Amino acid sequence: MAVLGPGTGLGVACFVPGSQSPTVIASEGGHATMAATSDREDAIIAYLRQQFGHVSAERVVSGSGLENLYRAVIAIDGIGAPKRNAAEITNAALDGTCPIARAALDLFCAMLGTFAGNVALMFGARGGVFIAGGIAPRLTEYIARSDFRARFEHKGRFSQYLASIPSSIIVHPAATFMGLRSIAQRALTRGQDRRHVGAGERLLTSWRSSLIPSSGCAS
Repeated sequence: MAVLGPGTGLGVACFVPGSQSPTVIASEGGHATMAATSDREDAIIAYLRQQFGHVSAERVVSGSGLENLYRAVIAIDGIGAPKRNAAEITNAALDGTCPIARAALDLFCAMLGTFAGNVALMFGARGGVFIAGGIAPRLTEYIARSDFRARFEHKGRFSQYLASIPSSIIVHPAATFMGLRSIAQRALTRGQDRRHVGAGERLLTSWRSSLIPSSGCAS
């Protein structure tokens, strides 16, 4: 299974289940070069390359990436639009008040699909690809109607391979803390090494203290 987390940045990891000791493979996959799949995306990436030199997936598939896409659409199409942050772009796209914001969000979903499919191929993630982070859970219906899945599967000779791999959005409000709890519990069961026990206790304490009513993460 693979996990992508578009939010402040773009996290990428793989989970390898096992009866005794499941393994998480961390990576810096968000900094892999973003590939275009159309003339429109060629122009978008060429525009961003002028600013950043190297255009990674994180430059387009993240909160700041959505802002980059919005600015690129404005520049390429030559249409005036107000400066907006990622939340404002999303809101303007969803309420239909700004076609440029809508175009940027459509590009975001499509390019997320392309990159998610790439990650599935790289890890052989037959168990599924899961989208985490702070953006996708707020856009579940929009992403479902977007080109995300079509682009996820659009891999030429491996389209059928990708078609058999499910993709899901993680919507649990405390998913990060659940992972933290799992790490802590595993540390607490690793024998008598006090370094591991101490680390586990600190992680559990941090997790519990974070689950206060005002956080919206308590369950």
